[in-house]
Amino acid sequence: MIRSENLCIKCGNFSLSNISFTIPENKWGILMGKSGCGKTTILESVCGLRKIRTGKIILGDTDATGFHPLERNIGYVPQDTALFPTMTVFENIAFPLRVRKWKNDAAAARVGEIAGLLGIEKLLGRSPVNLSGGEKQLAAIGRALAFSPKYLCLDEPLSSLDEDRKEDLFVMLEKIKKSINVTTLHITHSQTEAERLGDIILILKDGKIDAK
Repeated sequence: MIRSENLCIKCGNFSLSNISFTIPENKWGILMGKSGCGKTTILESVCGLRKIRTGKIILGDTDATGFHPLERNIGYVPQDTALFPTMTVFENIAFPLRVRKWKNDAAAARVGEIAGLLGIEKLLGRSPVNLSGGEKQLAAIGRALAFSPKYLCLDEPLSSLDEDRKEDLFVMLEKIKKSINVTTLHITHSQTEAERLGDIILILKDGKIDAK
């Protein structure tokens, strides 16, 4: 479960107050709203990347409000993928495992498993600078899933793709949803994404969240 309780967040002149929502365990939650309304700010707060002024972030049965991002067990895919350009795809996917002190053999096996799930085995030796937009998104999703997180946060993962690549990634996200037990917060502007993937749809409007 991902739950926010009365979050208050201030970023410069922008602020949100009393933001509350719940995504039940192993459900795929879609957060929608106009550009600039604060969707990414909320997602970053859940991940621990944005400081909140008051309120709580509950993950499962735990109050994770004061937890470091690494302690939250969240796989995060930012809108720009943020892949490390000096690392191969293999090294990018393995990065969260290295941070968590996995042994080399175990990390390599896990990278191979994730690459197989996502169909990107042939990309493992390549640099991110030589990947298409869809390939970058798959690599970023692989990195987010590598350490088997309980929670997944996706910031508009399909927004930069053309229609053909978008459909391919749709299919992959549907596969992930069916095959991996992970509670997901997914930001999008797309009603199609919401209808195809969302178990619960949250609308952020005028500083308030309503479930659709």
